[in-house]
Amino acid sequence: RDQRRAILEQVDGSAKFLVKFLGFFLGAPEGLIRFLICKDSSWPAREFRGVFVATVANIDWPSSRHLTTNQQKNELINLLDKLQKLNFNAIVLQVRPAGDALYSSKLEPWSYYLTGEQGKAPSPFYDPLELATTEAHKRNLEVHAWFNPYRARSGSSSSVGLAQNHIAHIYPQYVYKYGHDLWMDPGASVIKDHAIKVFLDVVTRYDIDGVHIDDYFYPYPVSGTDFPDSHTYSSYKKSGGSLGLSDWRRNNINTLIQNLSTRIKTIKPYVKFGISPFGIWQPGYPHGIHGFNSFTSLYADSRKWFKDGWLDYVAPQLYWQIDPPAQSYPALLDWWLDQNTHQHHVYTSNYASAVFAKHWSPNELERQVQISRSRESRKSFGNIHFSAKVFVGNMHGMSDVFHSNVYTSPALTPEMPWLSCPNPPKPSNVKTHGHNVSWTPDTSGHVRSWAIFHFIAEVFGLVTVLPQDSTSFTATEIGSYVIVSLNRIGIQSTEERFTIGLTSVIG
Repeated sequence: RDQRRAILEQVDGSAKFLVKFLGFFLGAPEGLIRFLICKDSSWPAREFRGVFVATVANIDWPSSRHLTTNQQKNELINLLDKLQKLNFNAIVLQVRPAGDALYSSKLEPWSYYLTGEQGKAPSPFYDPLELATTEAHKRNLEVHAWFNPYRARSGSSSSVGLAQNHIAHIYPQYVYKYGHDLWMDPGASVIKDHAIKVFLDVVTRYDIDGVHIDDYFYPYPVSGTDFPDSHTYSSYKKSGGSLGLSDWRRNNINTLIQNLSTRIKTIKPYVKFGISPFGIWQPGYPHGIHGFNSFTSLYADSRKWFKDGWLDYVAPQLYWQIDPPAQSYPALLDWWLDQNTHQHHVYTSNYASAVFAKHWSPNELERQVQISRSRESRKSFGNIHFSAKVFVGNMHGMSDVFHSNVYTSPALTPEMPWLSCPNPPKPSNVKTHGHNVSWTPDTSGHVRSWAIFHFIAEVFGLVTVLPQDSTSFTATEIGSYVIVSLNRIGIQSTEERFTIGLTSVIG
């Protein structure tokens, strides 16, 4: 595999040079040149292409808490269809926005954002997370379940209207009014234990590909108001604890992250664990960077989580433009890549919503992806865009730009060989008839998808990715092809070659 990859990288480099040369000579966009010479089989064949699907405040899905079950289902399927057509390969779906659930849970109430009443199940009944995983996998989209570990309510500091099995009623002594929200106390052991149960319950019962946490740990500070956890900290000190308040708070978060990292893999060794922290760990890292200090204000030692190997990927929220030096996108990306002592993955979080929130040009986001790609040798393997509605609604032409210039062809998610998952078997009984190719169904249970590559114009191009239950493919071009199977962590089988040519068409 390593030898094959080295050869392909050489071919890939030559093809890239050809594209750039022809683009310069003809004065045409690189995306168009790629299409002309290799029928849209562009690079890279491996890249994490994700979007955040936010459910809090009905940002992305469902668009309204008043939609019927069928409307919600149709809206979700339409979202997945559009993302597939735009060559994305992952969604980060918010399933626990505020101590609630967008899935069937015995631990927490149904989300207000789903039905308009917390604790009320959809009627007619369906399970949104089950639907999302089933339909996403049909479209070769990974599903990373996104949790907010400590937010108890967003946009209101009242417990009125919360379901009786909500955390604010179960442990009212550890749920505080802070600003305009309700927040759980990360220093209370019952809160931490409950959060871990919630995470692991989803890992156990649902066919998710990853667990994801965003930048909310301790809440963003409210001016002039300290987080009201003094009694919890006092109890810690009385029991013999020696840490200062700030270190104690950071340790509370570190303990959660480390425990989750270990326990997720105990249940399902192939489930990925990632976090999208605030993009600046501390001002001055790297030199010249200014801004909010997540280490001292959110008590998030995100560098430690990545350097210690607790995360399979980190997705720092680099929600700034490329050029301003105070929060430079490339400077911050380079700093995060330097923290990658375990050679895991970096999938930068990008602020796609800035096209309407801050009047950015779609070209800014295009350039940011190009910068991420230029650091592939340092494990910069993709991007996660906030948020889905920008692409689903083609806001300010974002989808047009990305489909024409950025995500011009399918891509497989990057391999994570340090995770544990049985190797997929080689495709068997591959037969061609005319432009059609067929193979034997998988019986091992270790195949997540099938990938078909086409050799054309010196490019080893990914033509399509097919779901696990596929057993056939119809080629649109003659030539040499390869089919491989892939498992859940992106490891591919040895290839099976086949040819679609004049003889096979005639015969």
